[in-house]
Amino acid sequence: MKNNHDVALGWLRKADSDLKNAELCLAADEALDTACFHCQQAAEKALKAFLIDRSVNFPLVHDLKRLLDCCLPVDTAFKTLEPLALQLNPFAVQTRYDDEFWPELDEVRDAVAAARTIRQFIQIRLLK
Repeated sequence: MKNNHDVALGWLRKADSDLKNAELCLAADEALDTACFHCQQAAEKALKAFLIDRSVNFPLVHDLKRLLDCCLPVDTAFKTLEPLALQLNPFAVQTRYDDEFWPELDEVRDAVAAARTIRQFIQIRLLK
């Protein structure tokens, strides 16, 4: 039977898959709106991986700020991720159905960097 740490690593692997998809879209300069969505998803799954690893209950939401708030009692360093989470948050739902949302390459590069930072931050904590 898998323990919480094993499940968390599985979620982190899913986050890696989302991040890879975002990077592929960026490299191809195609489906950039989808790349932004994958960046948000990578961050969301990484945050949930941390919470699962630490046996912290969390709401079933796509709101990265709310998930960060669940992480803060365990590790106050998560506060440093707030600007990145707020940057990625709109890509979960708001922009998915906005027919006028067509991000520029720089916005997608920033989203990929934000997602990568959140993912690396969490990986360090899961390896402790």
